Amino acid sequence: MFIPTASCTILIEGPLIVTNSSLYLFWLLIKLPRLTHAKGGSLIKPNLINFKFLPVASSIVMKSSRFLEYIYIDYYSSTPKYIQLANSIIKSVREGKLIINETLPSINELNCNFEISRDTAEKAYKHLKSIGLLGSVPGKGYYIKNTEAGQQFKVFLIFNKLSTHKKLVYDAIVDGLGHEAAIDFYIYNNDFEFFKKLLQNNSNDYTHYVILPHFMHGGENVHDIINTLPKEKLIILDKLVPGIKGDFAAVYENFEKDIFQALEEALPQLRKYHTLKIIFPEYTYFPGEILKGFFSFCIQYAFTYKVVHDIQGEPIHEGDVFINLMENDLVVLIERILATELKIGKDVGVISYNETPLKKIILNGLTTISTDFEQMGKMTAEIIKNGSTGRYEVPFYLTLRASL
Repeated sequence: MFIPTASCTILIEGPLIVTNSSLYLFWLLIKLPRLTHAKGGSLIKPNLINFKFLPVASSIVMKSSRFLEYIYIDYYSSTPKYIQLANSIIKSVREGKLIINETLPSINELNCNFEISRDTAEKAYKHLKSIGLLGSVPGKGYYIKNTEAGQQFKVFLIFNKLSTHKKLVYDAIVDGLGHEAAIDFYIYNNDFEFFKKLLQNNSNDYTHYVILPHFMHGGENVHDIINTLPKEKLIILDKLVPGIKGDFAAVYENFEKDIFQALEEALPQLRKYHTLKIIFPEYTYFPGEILKGFFSFCIQYAFTYKVVHDIQGEPIHEGDVFINLMENDLVVLIERILATELKIGKDVGVISYNETPLKKIILNGLTTISTDFEQMGKMTAEIIKNGSTGRYEVPFYLTLRASL
């Protein structure tokens, strides 16, 4: 690093951009009079630093400054930053803040001002170019090519977590809406307080709120939070919430009915076993309606049954069928069965919740009972595009494989 030892002039050309790096530089320069520098074996204090700002074209400064006001990156959001950047530009075009033929800041300027990578900035511009909003001229950069290419919908999408099957829902929504929608995606990790914070801090300019409400604890009054949203914009996913008022849309599972009917369909295979055990952790976001359906089936068809809270210490006997909900429990269960002389699909049965590609392969195939998550996403996209406020049950399937 160069440290001046006498009078020194620092030339700063162009608009001053305040970033973490530039703040550090100014701190260092302010502190320089107190620093010392070894020269010829002696310590010499710098005397003076002169700052000289060279003038630049005011239109360039105005353009960059004005553009900065339109861009918003939400670091709580799970939406990729390039999509957030692209959505901010689309919103500015839609509101008339950016006009046709207006030149946008360079990739380097975006990289510097928003602390995002060059790849992220370039990906955002290429995305906007692919939908016809931007044009580009080699050596000149990007500009607004078409002010009619904006999105019709702006969606606030919030999930409790992003598992393999939830990703199917997300992908189907994104694919179904295509370039017609800007989607802000959030994950609250089953935490009610975080969910409430995200919902209360939203910008209120969304055309739709798509909410998947599952909580470990504290969600008893979630309806109070959701009731603050306009019902014509509301879509509830996966689970209906008691207490929500008004005419809103929903794409949901009927948990009690679904497990009952799936087990009923598997009755011919279940007849060779005598005890059904459902692995249902005490601390879980899975709804209690699943247990109601399970109990109803076992009582109606005279099976011995048990709710297992911890599979690690549960005895495994010939004639048992295990129904698991959590992927971690499935791993423990299979490891424990394989450590015995019991044969899966003959002596012991295994049924797993939620279909995934891997379950087609494990142990020559695991029997699954599962919602059609891709269909859930497709139905949600159609509701958004059609403006429907209907409530639709998602199909639920039994897929028989070697584990039963």
